[in-house]
Amino acid sequence: MSARGVRSGLERWAMLRRAPLRALIAAALCGAACATVSAAALTALVQEPRAFGYVLGDVLTQRVLLEANGRDIGAVTPPSVGRTGVWLERRPATLETDANGRKWMVIAYQVVNAPQTLTQITLPALTLTSAAGTQLQVAEWPASIGPLTPQSAFAAGDLQPLRPDRQVPVSGTAGWRRQIAWALGLLLATLLAWTSWWWARNWRESARLPFARAWRQMQRLTPAASSSEAWVCLHRALNETAGQVVHATSLSALLARAPYLQPLRAQLERFYQVSSERFFAPAPNPAANGDESAGETPGEFPLHALCRALYRAERRHQR
Repeated sequence: MSARGVRSGLERWAMLRRAPLRALIAAALCGAACATVSAAALTALVQEPRAFGYVLGDVLTQRVLLEANGRDIGAVTPPSVGRTGVWLERRPATLETDANGRKWMVIAYQVVNAPQTLTQITLPALTLTSAAGTQLQVAEWPASIGPLTPQSAFAAGDLQPLRPDRQVPVSGTAGWRRQIAWALGLLLATLLAWTSWWWARNWRESARLPFARAWRQMQRLTPAASSSEAWVCLHRALNETAGQVVHATSLSALLARAPYLQPLRAQLERFYQVSSERFFAPAPNPAANGDESAGETPGEFPLHALCRALYRAERRHQR
């Protein structure tokens, strides 16, 4: 046999010797990887809720211990919130720490639908993953929920499908009526008392105050401005207010005794001027003198308005 043939045979023998070793190494590596994966996904310790007796609106609460092999696994991503099916809605998860310092994740589910009959539901399985990659498996948990009321009434005794309307008890209104009657009576008495006082005061003023008497008398005169009695009536009131006979030259004495008439000084001066022309110097006939300019005549003087202004000023002063 040549040297080349011997070398080829040795190489084939070496390859046969190495082939089982490679297979053993590959199998060992695969087993180690599978062992690592299985070691990372652990079954969580869960405190499950009661499995029965739930109706619409009740809450089922799971408490998951965040530990693996007796060690805290650190921060864990909480599960998503919202509906998990027909019957349940998951609420936001919270974290609690017990008396031993262990951390628990609290996951609550609320029943959001009502079955017609007793029905089995299942809290869904979860996988909680920590920041380090450790995974905790939470298995499904069966529970039962029931209807709020039966589909049909029992029709026995007072358990009937429909109940008659309940009569509302009639409240006693006698007390309220008495209070309202008293309140209305007091209101009426108050109004009558105020009206009587107002009428008596006005009557007293009309009998006591000079301009009040003059205003009451002038209202009965028709027409007031053209009546000599109206002019005399107002002169009498001015004289009584001043305590003396008042003329145009003594008007200052009137205003000194009754200063509340000071805003009407210009009207009073005009009043005495027109009064003097009316009673002591009658105006000449314009046609006889050939003068067509017509000034203010006594009959055109606003005597009624002046008397009312004097009466109001007097009344404000008395108040």
